[in-house]
Amino acid sequence: MVAPMVTPIPSDRSSQLIFELSHTPAQGEADFLVGEGNGLAYSRIMAFPHWPDPVTLLIGPAKSGKSHLARIFADRSGAINSGTDDLEALATRGGNQPIVVEDVDRLPYDEAGLFHLLNQSMRDQRPLLLTARDEVAQWPLATDDVRSRARRATAFTLEITDDIQLSQMFVKLFGDRQIKVDPKIVGYLVARMERSAEEVVILADLMDRLALARGTAINRRIAADALDLRRQARGEAGTEQDWDTQDDE
Repeated sequence: MVAPMVTPIPSDRSSQLIFELSHTPAQGEADFLVGEGNGLAYSRIMAFPHWPDPVTLLIGPAKSGKSHLARIFADRSGAINSGTDDLEALATRGGNQPIVVEDVDRLPYDEAGLFHLLNQSMRDQRPLLLTARDEVAQWPLATDDVRSRARRATAFTLEITDDIQLSQMFVKLFGDRQIKVDPKIVGYLVARMERSAEEVVILADLMDRLALARGTAINRRIAADALDLRRQARGEAGTEQDWDTQDDE
């Protein structure tokens, strides 16, 4: 799996010791943010066990909610989370216990095992949930056998479609960290950021670390500096200076 680009905090801005405070993302059913870009996928998971066909494929970029939905599915169904070397054994053992296979296009799963598990799932109506970033046609497979089986899965795409979903993601991520942020700052970020769910996660973490380093709450200046640091990390020029300093306090 490719790790997201991490933006370091410049040393001259972080003279204060930072304590890394652990936080657990809320990933229950009630915590999933449903929007236009993921509503069908969410409905599919919530419809279990009344699936008309056994294999479901969730496709979407990093941080789009695939793993969150997989966890909801596992909680609802009692599914097994498969490791990269477990597929053949699960297929051979058979049965009807649901299975989750995450990042099927990125992790080194045994291709023969995946082929047999897909066959067993379709033959025995065993619920199987796959997640991937790319469409089946782009999966790095050695043969077309697995590809032909995977294309028979009912596929759902997850994507961020509007400002409301991006804003909701910021609110949730800050809430997971027990941080209260002015909605105006969230709007400021959404209007200027690179538009992706992964970027929301990176910016939320970066602003949290900047605020800890400076011993202050997350304000407009920190938001602007975080946007600048992200642009620099991508090799882009430009600075964010269009804030009202009265909003910083």
